[in-house]
Amino acid sequence: MEEEVARLSHLYMTYFLGLFSATMVVPVITDVTVSALCPGQAQCSLAIYLSGIQQVIVGLGSLVVMPLIGNLSDKHGRKALLTIPMVFTIFPLAILAYSRSRNFFYLYYVLRTLTAIFCEGSVHCLALAYVADNVPAGRRASAFGILSGIGSAAFVCGNLSTRFLSTPSTFQVATAVAVAALAYMRFFLPDSGVDDHPLTAPIVPKGKLDGACPDDDNTNKAQVFKKAPSLGDTVSLLRSSLTFLQAAIVAFFGNLADVGLHASMLYYLKAQFHFNKNQFADLMVISGIAGTISQLLIMPLLAPVIGEARLLSIGLFFNCAHMILYSVAWASWVPYAAAMFSVLFVFSHPCMRTIVSKQVGSCEQGKAQGCISGICQLANVVSPLIFSPLTALFLSDKAPFHFPGFSIMCIGFTSMIAFVQSVMMRVAPPTSDGRVSNCHSLA
Repeated sequence: MEEEVARLSHLYMTYFLGLFSATMVVPVITDVTVSALCPGQAQCSLAIYLSGIQQVIVGLGSLVVMPLIGNLSDKHGRKALLTIPMVFTIFPLAILAYSRSRNFFYLYYVLRTLTAIFCEGSVHCLALAYVADNVPAGRRASAFGILSGIGSAAFVCGNLSTRFLSTPSTFQVATAVAVAALAYMRFFLPDSGVDDHPLTAPIVPKGKLDGACPDDDNTNKAQVFKKAPSLGDTVSLLRSSLTFLQAAIVAFFGNLADVGLHASMLYYLKAQFHFNKNQFADLMVISGIAGTISQLLIMPLLAPVIGEARLLSIGLFFNCAHMILYSVAWASWVPYAAAMFSVLFVFSHPCMRTIVSKQVGSCEQGKAQGCISGICQLANVVSPLIFSPLTALFLSDKAPFHFPGFSIMCIGFTSMIAFVQSVMMRVAPPTSDGRVSNCHSLA
């Protein structure tokens, strides 16, 4: 138990620092984008379209990369794979820490798009797999809730810091924290993998370091590619359990709505109520504090009593309700009231991940979480194709009727689909590790 607590404490600190760095720039990036592309304007369709294109490219790349990262972490260990996104995250932040002019913004945009293919969601996916390695199935809902609570706390601290920093200082501090997160992870976080064994299959084969012959090297490469997850592997995993398939559907439509909201809401609030980085930060701090309290205090108490499936439905219902409230906001205080709904809608993601975790054995945690993350990335591709043009249209002078929040209303209805599916879900009992024990023989 003490070793488990020590392992998770280092993971939680790594996760906190990484998200702290990432969330610091969220309230600022909308102003930076609009200022670089449309100086002096509150509404910028080009910024909305470029953000949508970026999400599509990142989603398509992550759709392939995320299951691969999750599957490779089962073989090579979580820490080795966690290093990749944490390194790549630093470079785009450093560019805007240096300058935010139009040319540097485009350089940031290109580099952020490329690196996000490996970074978007992978830290969260690997952290979930790490927790599953070290926590028994009966306590995973609470552990996943605590991980999400740590993320919400980082969200609050990051946005609160932004509230009191200038724009240049925000990117400089975010870059420094990202470097600190990488250093902390490499020095303090113990590795974790199947059955908690040490890393037995290094990414760089030992034979290569010792000057092994080319045939041996080719054999090792063939084995690596043989273990890379294919579309057939993903389909097989989805067909292995009806509960897993239903959770994947919930994940797709839930993420479709969340991505659409995050891509549209800031531009909507800037155009409708002239919000700037300070108002964005205030809004996110309110949402983050409410979510942190809920995940760290309320969810660990409710999950053992009413179960993950009911908490999932509760979270999705209030997620839908808060999106619809955003869409009909009639005054600048309404978004702040809608942000308070995070007390309840934060339940959905950790509960869905817990349900997925219990459907596979210990040696497939990375593959399962990577599969769900890949499905979420598919939603990242579809969402901007639908909602970015809709948002740009209804925020422009060419809207067919006056309803600036129409796209967000549609996003709320998308979330309702996930809610209906969650109500229909019947959660199967947790699987035993014996069901997938043959994965060792296939390694």
